[in-house]
Amino acid sequence: MQTPHGHLTYCSNIHPGEKWHDHFSALRTSVPLIRQQLSPDAPFGLGVRIAGLASKDLHRDGGLSAFRDWLSENNTYVFTLNGFPYGGFHNTRVKQDVHAPDWIQPERRDYTIRLFRVLSQLLPDGLDGGVSTSPLSYRHWWQTETSRKEAVAVATHHILEVVVELLDIRRKTGQVLHLDIEPEPDGILENSIEFVDWFKDELLFRGVPYLIQKKGLSETEAEEALRTHVQVCYDVCHFAVEFEDPDVVLDRLEATGIGVGKIQISSALKVDFGNDVPEKVELLRRFDEPVYLHQVVAQSDATQLKFPDLDAALWNSTPSGEWRIHYHVPLFVDQYGLLKSTRDEIVRVLNRQKTQPFTRHLEVETYTWGVLPPESQLPIEESIVREMTWVKEQLL
Repeated sequence: MQTPHGHLTYCSNIHPGEKWHDHFSALRTSVPLIRQQLSPDAPFGLGVRIAGLASKDLHRDGGLSAFRDWLSENNTYVFTLNGFPYGGFHNTRVKQDVHAPDWIQPERRDYTIRLFRVLSQLLPDGLDGGVSTSPLSYRHWWQTETSRKEAVAVATHHILEVVVELLDIRRKTGQVLHLDIEPEPDGILENSIEFVDWFKDELLFRGVPYLIQKKGLSETEAEEALRTHVQVCYDVCHFAVEFEDPDVVLDRLEATGIGVGKIQISSALKVDFGNDVPEKVELLRRFDEPVYLHQVVAQSDATQLKFPDLDAALWNSTPSGEWRIHYHVPLFVDQYGLLKSTRDEIVRVLNRQKTQPFTRHLEVETYTWGVLPPESQLPIEESIVREMTWVKEQLL
């Protein structure tokens, strides 16, 4: 929905369905109920997660046309897609496979192009559109610095091929579409420093001559195209887990001329181990579950230790200092007994957006409802409405 500070939505990765028929069925059930409570008299924005199988289904048998008609009938519009998880995301073990296929594989390039072609046909006039995606690959799949550099080069080339597609779409339709790369703990691009370095040293370095040769652009036009069509997805949870200060990150991006395609509004778990250590460890064990990755960054006296998942941190360390855990917990709660969340980081980011707007897209992304401890679970439509209402109040 449109707010004074951008278009606000939630991400449909909260709903099941890897095949389009199944996901569309979930949307038809939930979205009208949510829209009626949040935006009964105005258009309702929707951020859609389209899995790899669904992206192929949509191009068959009039699926995209039927979805477009349904959006119109329900006064709903789409301006952003989540293209990070390609495969199964519910009722299956996801963990590091959330990155597969990564940007080294042509399947990721082809999938992303399919998503942009879908988005182009759904996007309302006058809006830019974005597809968020993985931070190139999973860091621990590359054991040496040499292999990682080679992977980055291949991934960057595939991204440049997507940029060519976006330039073609812009020439045909006038639409401005952008690939929003999402840094994440243990991604090849983990934080804002790594993202900026990659953008300057890889994307621009390789991309400017590539677009000059491929599209006949001038050097200035090629750089402008890359800055327009490749941006960052600012997932608040991810940057908070990395202990990155929001203002420092946003100042760094602004200073280097890198756009923010969207904010993913999400909250991480936070634990201060200054006291009650055994009790806090026991509470944390209730969040250790087998579906999603829950990377941990532990900071003590400016020293950081990183763990690939919560179980590794719990069994292979003596808890001390402050831990931040990649676990998208509900936004409307900031205290879980002796555990806390990083919700204050969201407030800071949204306050910056209100005073110094840096994006047009805001997307709530809490997807862990099915694996939360039972006392934190609510009916899905009620949970989404509570989250969206909390964000709307922060934007007043």
